[in-house]
Amino acid sequence: MRRERFEVGTKGRLVTDVTELVEAFAREAGGDGLLHVFLPHATCGLALMETGSGSEEDLAEVMERVLPRDDRYRHRHGSTGHGGDHLLPAFVSPSLTIPVEGGRLALGTWQSVVIVDPNRENNRRTVVLSFLSD
Repeated sequence: MRRERFEVGTKGRLVTDVTELVEAFAREAGGDGLLHVFLPHATCGLALMETGSGSEEDLAEVMERVLPRDDRYRHRHGSTGHGGDHLLPAFVSPSLTIPVEGGRLALGTWQSVVIVDPNRENNRRTVVLSFLSD
């Protein structure tokens, strides 16, 4: 198994596209297998979604309805709404597994690998990539 850790700056954005990073790792690993992507954090997750078509704004609106940024949460340290950030991984998993064929991610045409991170207090995220093959 091949494993590597990367630091990614999210710069306070809700959605950060890491497809190029994940693709480069898959290319370097080569061959066929499974690429596991993991975020060792309590307030962000990973998604496969279309980007650049308004989906990011739509996601922000949905998240505001599901996990409003207000003071309703029992988990109260940090900024207003931070308690909701800690609930995000129950809805958006901190891990993904993607098939790799010939060193290429087997993604659909419109799928991108993104970090979903509502936590405005942490602008650096660790991405752990693990490639499993025969």
